[in-house]
Amino acid sequence: MSDRHVTESAVARLPRPLSQVREHLRDTFWFAPTAGLVVTAALWVFTSEIDQEILRAMQADGDTEGVAAAVRFAEDVKPVVSAISSAMMTFIGVVFSISLVAVQMASGQFTPRVVRVFVRSRITKLTFSVFLSTFLLSLLVLIAYDGATDPQEVVSVPLLQAGLALLMVGLSLVLFIGYVNATLRLMRVGFVIDRITQEAFRVVAKLPPVRGVEWDAEPETGRIVHKGRAGVLRDVNIARLVRSARKHGVVLRLIPQIGDFVVPGTPVLAVHGGTAAVRKVPVYSLSVGIERTFHQDLGFGLRQLSDIALRALSSAVNDPTTAVQAVDRIVQFLAALADRPLESLRHCDRRGRVRLIQPVPGWEELVDLGFAEIRGCAAGHPQVTRRLLAGLDDLLLLAPPDRAACLLRHRALLAAAVQAAVPEAADREFALQPDQQGIG
Repeated sequence: MSDRHVTESAVARLPRPLSQVREHLRDTFWFAPTAGLVVTAALWVFTSEIDQEILRAMQADGDTEGVAAAVRFAEDVKPVVSAISSAMMTFIGVVFSISLVAVQMASGQFTPRVVRVFVRSRITKLTFSVFLSTFLLSLLVLIAYDGATDPQEVVSVPLLQAGLALLMVGLSLVLFIGYVNATLRLMRVGFVIDRITQEAFRVVAKLPPVRGVEWDAEPETGRIVHKGRAGVLRDVNIARLVRSARKHGVVLRLIPQIGDFVVPGTPVLAVHGGTAAVRKVPVYSLSVGIERTFHQDLGFGLRQLSDIALRALSSAVNDPTTAVQAVDRIVQFLAALADRPLESLRHCDRRGRVRLIQPVPGWEELVDLGFAEIRGCAAGHPQVTRRLLAGLDDLLLLAPPDRAACLLRHRALLAAAVQAAVPEAADREFALQPDQQGIG
């Protein structure tokens, strides 16, 4: 396969830009309940019209017995609907309380970075929305009841409305069971770590698979500064920048990495080649936000896993087993990147010419992010030191020879830290034996 076909294949798989609206809606808690209430109100209006049509048809046909039976059914269901309206507020309070407790425990036990997992939980938003919708529907159904008992005078009999309220109650019960199960899973460290790892691997899957795309480096002819608000660089619209660079015949080089904090006035793009179009490059192709996301951030998963391990190794928590679980996933993530091209990604246009240079963390940076802080806190925990040594040995087997230096450096520093922290020779020997399970 020619280089041109390889690069065109890579261009066809350019990652989609981060949707600002979608991210905002996923990070907020108001949209789903509000949408649910609007849909419920519209559904109630629709079923109310059907109920009235059914009632008018029965009255026009003189079916007084049918109208009387419908009125009796509606009256029998009325206490149930009334009980639903009062019980749903209790359910809503329970759901909200469980959510707050889960968020507080996760923030204290793991890291504040994992709170986003609970905020973005679909089952939590869906359960809360359905509960509120059921409460609103029950109130609307009660309003629809008519005090008249004469079959010829009654003007409203909520048949479908009452049935819909009962259906919503059944759905609420099913969702409540699913919500409790999902929340309990998210409060377990193993599932939280697995969730973080899955999202981190989605970032790896978006990395261009192409190696060796040549770029004849031209002199830098200008820089574009950030003019928006200060914040974390969360996303780069790669396709838009590639199109703009091709249009103006230049090569763009992103200066900050995804996850860097940028302030107004700092350079964000360097322009290579061409001078007239420097200011025409769409700087709005860069998305800046309050916190980091997994969208293009290769190091964010390691940051969260490292934070969980550090919190577990603190004297307040003292949970080395959790730290070992985090190290397991760090080793898994680094093993997947052991032979991948890092440091800079080169995005090409349809003709196979490099148009955008995007910096990403290099192998040494990722290894340092995954091990440096944990290694500094693990010297007094033999379970963690043994697992770290086993993980480093595994990575030494998987990584190319030119990437082994940083792994050997961390291994030597870990051994030196254990030598300094553990006075007994037998304990030092035990702590420096590689073990896939730590101690088991």
